[in-house]
Amino acid sequence: VQLVESGGGLVQPGGSLRLSCTSSGFTLDYYSVGWFRQAPGKEREGVSCITGSDGSAYYADFLKGQFTGSSDRAKKTVYLQMNNLKPEDTAVYYCRACYVHEENQSYYVHVDNRVDSGPWGLGTLVTVSS
Repeated sequence: VQLVESGGGLVQPGGSLRLSCTSSGFTLDYYSVGWFRQAPGKEREGVSCITGSDGSAYYADFLKGQFTGSSDRAKKTVYLQMNNLKPEDTAVYYCRACYVHEENQSYYVHVDNRVDSGPWGLGTLVTVSS
């Protein structure tokens, strides 16, 4: 099992990037896959989760519609389209199996440690800077 992230880079504030998470030995039809990020000196946080059951996308509230997740099951790839990037979006982004819980009409994305996502990779670095 392996999930490999790509697509990061240096972008100016207001710019866009699309991240890709390519899976091997992992069935997107069955498992939910999400994006997580960790900024320097901060804890990892869940960004989005695409459900395996029907491809629905859930997002952390702090994104406020800024990012869009999708999946292409034929390509075994999950994407994260990031628009209107801000310096505070600078982080290493990872993809892992995920689950979502809802509380007070807000969604919280978590790593699903019950699912074997393979070893943590290096992630893909997104740097937003002018």
